[in-house]
Amino acid sequence: MTMIDRRAMIAASSAALLLPRPLFAQGRNDAFSWDMLVAMAQRLARAPYKETPLHPGAAKVDYDALHQARFREERTLWGDLPGHTGIRFFPLSANAAQPVAITIVENGRARPLAYDPAMFETPPGNAVAALGPDAGFAGFRIMNAARDGDWLSFLGASYFRAPGPQKQFGLSARAVAINTSIAGKEEFPRFTRFWLERTGPDSVTVHALLDGASITGAFRFVNRYTPQGVRQDVSAALFPRRPIEELGLMPMTSMFWYDQANRIQGTDWRPEIHDSDMLAIASADGTAHGRPLVNPSAPRVDVFEESNPAGFGLLQRDRDFSHYQDDGVFYDRRPSLWAAPSKKLGAGEVRLYAFPTDSEYTDNIAAYWTPSAAVRPGRRIDASYRLDWSAAQRPASSTAAWVTDVWRGRGDQPGHDRLVIDFAGVKEAKPEIWADAAHGTLLKKAGYPVLGQRDLFRVVLDVARQGGGATDIRVQLRSGNRAISEYVHYPLGA
Repeated sequence: MTMIDRRAMIAASSAALLLPRPLFAQGRNDAFSWDMLVAMAQRLARAPYKETPLHPGAAKVDYDALHQARFREERTLWGDLPGHTGIRFFPLSANAAQPVAITIVENGRARPLAYDPAMFETPPGNAVAALGPDAGFAGFRIMNAARDGDWLSFLGASYFRAPGPQKQFGLSARAVAINTSIAGKEEFPRFTRFWLERTGPDSVTVHALLDGASITGAFRFVNRYTPQGVRQDVSAALFPRRPIEELGLMPMTSMFWYDQANRIQGTDWRPEIHDSDMLAIASADGTAHGRPLVNPSAPRVDVFEESNPAGFGLLQRDRDFSHYQDDGVFYDRRPSLWAAPSKKLGAGEVRLYAFPTDSEYTDNIAAYWTPSAAVRPGRRIDASYRLDWSAAQRPASSTAAWVTDVWRGRGDQPGHDRLVIDFAGVKEAKPEIWADAAHGTLLKKAGYPVLGQRDLFRVVLDVARQGGGATDIRVQLRSGNRAISEYVHYPLGA
């Protein structure tokens, strides 16, 4: 996955606030439907790809200029209506320099929204004001009823993101991932057009046209604001332009720098820094998998073969403020994201790709579903799934005990590693510990209930890594032949 500058993303998502009652292009009031959008994407796939030109003035809109440009509150789309549906727009910037077309849908009719520089209040000499009357938009965000925060934003390529219930943003999602784990081949198709439709006081439906060198697509996001977090029901019709080596569906992108298991001395004063700490997978047979995230020493791909999984997601499971001590960006409040297919996926793989990072400003984690079927031109690929942005530690609703903490240290013998895993929700007094080590030797295995902690069970493993490389550890608590915990996968020494 290409390195993403998180500072730029955060700046672009939060700096351009307020917007006026919409000005529509004259003479347009066309019919619009999902079938029309699908047909549009299909026709586009048959034509040669044409990159949207960069706006010549966008490069001058740096972090400061973007932060100073305020979207005028009175220009908020649907701002005079009750509920969580007011929409404000982002101007172009150095980090989002390709304009997107915005169209408003009402009663099945579509009217393009004309860009107006007066939508933004800017100080003298600000580069946003100099973009001109035909600049176009970079993206948009949907505001809550109090207008003191947004609950969903679309900005840059095909990225979108939502906060958790505590109004803190974290990881992002995107429409598709193309060749993410293949060095030098990753592509970033982008949404070029959006159709916005207010479908209730807490609901906005977003239609989007995706265009890229290798694929086009039609997307429909039925977005709902709920007290438990944002919910999106997504439908997609994808049309490859050429063969794609690795297609990622339901992709999500996050950041993991370090936690208590792999903190580097002197890295930062904060004990932990990450947007997500766990990849969770719910298999069709009810098995719950947990893969704690790590910051690897080299790019790494973990592959989990599945057939019709119930879902997967990147979670921020640790929600204890004292574990982060960050009172500025509050990593303990970052959302978890769970993707659940609405129809069977068939055979494929959940893939986890990670590369090294030395800061909190680079998204270095990606998770996505890769179907087994070959991706070739002329084939239509349909996807239907739900995305839940929440604070849930176990969004799959599994009854299995779950991992709460992982620690690493030295084993009893020189050169050996110790891995300690805590499981919460363990009801069995003496569960059996099943464990093995690939590319290494398991030297010691022990476990016990943690005194003074309800239903908390600690597993201690000593491991000799083969040749000093990474050793893939698998651990599960069992009672007889019955699994009572998540099936844990940990890349010791990665």
